[in-house]
Amino acid sequence: MSTTYSISDLAKEFDLTTRAIRFYEDLGLLEPERTGPGGRNRVYSGRDRTRLKLTLRAKRLGLSLTEAKDIIEMYDSPRDTGAQLKKFLDVLAAHRKQVEEQMAELQSNLDEIKVHQREARALLLASEAKASRPATTPKKAAS
Repeated sequence: MSTTYSISDLAKEFDLTTRAIRFYEDLGLLEPERTGPGGRNRVYSGRDRTRLKLTLRAKRLGLSLTEAKDIIEMYDSPRDTGAQLKKFLDVLAAHRKQVEEQMAELQSNLDEIKVHQREARALLLASEAKASRPATTPKKAAS
């Protein structure tokens, strides 16, 4: 008999709320069996557990849930492995480009912050130096 999991089991294992797991189910990422009166109890298979693990890994990589679902479904289908890997590489390349662009923008912002910090420090030093000089009295003009 294969191992099954309750929604609480998966929530605890992956440090998620049961609501998050139900959300993934609503998106079609998980497909638990329904048991009990009115099908209220969810029973997750090892396949569901693996799909949840892959979904969370994709999220950590910054992929959207739609991208995660596409990739996960690609591995569920009996397609050619080469085509699957190419699709996966294409998704990763596009996401990497997006992350690199975000990093470049963040680096630009960080460089600008550093410039403003240097300017503010220089102004502060000048202001403090001016404030610490002894006050001089104006000389009277000779009559």
